[in-house]
Amino acid sequence: PPQIKEQQEELCSSQEGEQLGLKQETNPFMLTPTYEENDHKPTSDHTSPLSETHSDPPTDRKSFKCDTCGKTFRYKSIFYRHLRSHTTENQYCCETCKKNFRYNSAFLIHMRTHTGERPYVCKTCGKGFTQSSVLNVHLRAHTGEKPYSCKMCGKSFATSSGLLIHMRTHTGEKPYVCKTCGKGFKRSYDLDVHSRTHTGEKPYSCKICGNSYRERQKLLIHMRSHTGERPYVCNTCGKGFVRSYDLDVHSRTHTGEKPYSCKTCEKSFSTSSGLLIHHRTHTGERPFSCKTCGSCFTHRGHLLVHMRIHTGERPYVCETCGKGFMRSSDLKIHLRTHTGENNPQPQEVVCLFSTDSKRKWRGL
Repeated sequence: PPQIKEQQEELCSSQEGEQLGLKQETNPFMLTPTYEENDHKPTSDHTSPLSETHSDPPTDRKSFKCDTCGKTFRYKSIFYRHLRSHTTENQYCCETCKKNFRYNSAFLIHMRTHTGERPYVCKTCGKGFTQSSVLNVHLRAHTGEKPYSCKMCGKSFATSSGLLIHMRTHTGEKPYVCKTCGKGFKRSYDLDVHSRTHTGEKPYSCKICGNSYRERQKLLIHMRSHTGERPYVCNTCGKGFVRSYDLDVHSRTHTGEKPYSCKTCEKSFSTSSGLLIHHRTHTGERPFSCKTCGSCFTHRGHLLVHMRIHTGERPYVCETCGKGFMRSSDLKIHLRTHTGENNPQPQEVVCLFSTDSKRKWRGL
């Protein structure tokens, strides 16, 4: 199924946490703890006393105003550090991805994304992190602590930046805009990843098979296909998954929860992607088209299966008799013929061309 927004947010959660820690540790005059990068800074500044940890007390509640940008500060030490931001250039450049950094400490932390170094390890689950601050946030996953709550819907978050980004789902704010196509995003991380669709950049490569990815988190998930690791286990049936998102969706098969409802026909679905695909039955949208014969599909998975008609690919092979199938469901049906179960044979997937040149499909 297509990887839409809900899945994308799950996939990049790890990187968001690291960006959060990076800001808190390396940019002392930024008052709001957030992972968002300076090069995609929104027009409005969100300030909070939560991160004001400097020792010097405010001088009779006076404010210090920057003559360059007009920003004001309560703490003199933060003000002085801010002034240096107008005179200091991004002098540290990563030779691997060409990203620039103003601070050497931020540059060194960034380099760990390329070297794979994760010196801060969780004693509970053994997971490693590039920064101590990210480890501290991760520990809340074990304790269940979510100290930041949304006043509008009551949803809680482990980080203040998570709450800040969530609030944009209520306000509709998308402050990070792509200069190429004008598309807006709630998070600078999403803009960074989106920009790579224009440049074609895929900086994260698998050393085993060579596959490349736009996001580091997708590479980490891909690596589990080589290692067989399934760290997310269902407490009900013991089934393991490579992603926490997949576990969340699977858990709904036990609870029966279907939180995504169609406003047109009120049909409900367990995933947002399922709702999106269903909605196309009302709109008639078929965004996935075959370049060989022009047939269109509502679902990317259906297009992939269809393409095997043209390529002859049959990736699902019976280990007993060697027969190949285009779909995993067909292989499962076929396996029952070896066990003696009385089941219908798999449907053949063929492309039928009628006399009026309209495409008809059987078996999809």
